[in-house]
Amino acid sequence: MSVKLSQVVLDQLPGAAEKLANAKVLVGLDGFVDTIIHVVAKRASATEYTRMGAMGDFGQRISAAAGLSANFEFVTQMIKLGGNGPIMANALGSYGTAVTYVGNLGSPNIHPVFTDFAARSARVISIAEPGYTDAIEFEDGKLMCGKHDSLRQVTWETLLEHISEAEIVDLFQQSSLIALVNWTMLPFMSDIWKKIQARIAPKLTGDKRWIFFDLADPAKRTPEDIIEALDIIAGFQRHFRVILGLNLQEARQVGAVLGLTAPDDSPEQVTRHAACLLEKLKVDTVVVHPTAFAAAADSTGATHVAGPFTAKPKITTGAGDHFNAGFCIGRLLGLDIAGSLQVGVATSGFYVRQAKSPALEDLKGFLEAL
Repeated sequence: MSVKLSQVVLDQLPGAAEKLANAKVLVGLDGFVDTIIHVVAKRASATEYTRMGAMGDFGQRISAAAGLSANFEFVTQMIKLGGNGPIMANALGSYGTAVTYVGNLGSPNIHPVFTDFAARSARVISIAEPGYTDAIEFEDGKLMCGKHDSLRQVTWETLLEHISEAEIVDLFQQSSLIALVNWTMLPFMSDIWKKIQARIAPKLTGDKRWIFFDLADPAKRTPEDIIEALDIIAGFQRHFRVILGLNLQEARQVGAVLGLTAPDDSPEQVTRHAACLLEKLKVDTVVVHPTAFAAAADSTGATHVAGPFTAKPKITTGAGDHFNAGFCIGRLLGLDIAGSLQVGVATSGFYVRQAKSPALEDLKGFLEAL
C-alpha cells in the first residue's frame, strides 16, 4: 500500500522548526498596498448584498454598457500589504525564517500597512514609496488594477543610496535563499539583476544558494524583453541554484518566446512543459502552478501534485506568492520536488481558506487533514 505524499512530507518535518529558525532569507524588490474588493451584483439593503461571483458576468456587464454607461459598486474587504515580494516574504517569515526585505515599502517612513511585517522581519530596507493595487476578486479569478508610478524609483542607484554594495554582498552571503520577484512591474529590474550578477555574485563564497525568480505576468512586456530577462535568470545558475516560478499563463508566455508549444491545462502536459522549459533554460528548477495542481522539473525528473482546491476561497490575491514561499521552504528543508510541491500547494491552500499565512504547526495540521 502506497503512502500518501502528505504523510511522506509530515514524516520529514521533525526538526523543521530548528532548520528554518537558522535559515536567513533575502527578498525584494517591490512593495504594494493592496485593497481587496468585491463587486456588488444585487444590493438587498444598506448592509446586505450579493457578491458578483463570476468574472465573466462582470465582463458581460462592461461589454453591455459599451456606448452607454454603467455603475458598479465596489466593497472593500480588507487593505493589506501587497506585492509579490512582501507577500512571499511574509509567508516565509511565518514559517520561522529570518527575513530581510528590500523594496519600496514607503519613504521616508514605512507605510502603516507594512508595520507588523517590518516588526516581524529581521531587517527591512525601504527605498521608495509603495505602489497601489485594487484587487477585484471573483470566485473564478481576479483583476489586479495597479498604480505603478513609484516603481520607477526602484533602481540600482536608489538601492545604493540606502545600503552599500559591501552590505549587499554580506546579505547575499548570509542568506540560504534569495528571492527577486515581480520583474514585469519593476522597469529597472533587469538592470538590477545584471548588477548583482556582475558585482555581487562573484564575491560570494561557499555552497551555491537557492535563488528564486518570479516574472509576474509578463504579458505586457515585449518578447525581446522577456527573452533578455530569461537569459539573465539563466546566467545566475553559474553562482546559484536557480528556481524559476511560473503560473500556467506565465509558463505559456515564456514557452512561446522560447518556441515551445503551449500546453493545455492537464497535469501531464504542464509537467512536460516544465521539463521542456528546464531543458531550454538550463537552470536548477522550473515550477509551474495552475490553480488545481502544481508541477516541477529538476535534474531528478519532473512530477506534479494535486492541489487542495476550494471553490469558495476567502482570498485569492497572494495565493501564488504563498505557493512560491511554500515550495522554497521545501527546498530549504531538503525535500525533493514532489515534497516541495506538496508544501507549496498546502501553504497556498491554507492561505486562501484562512486569509492568513500558515505557521509550521498550521502546515502540519493542514497536511494531516488531506
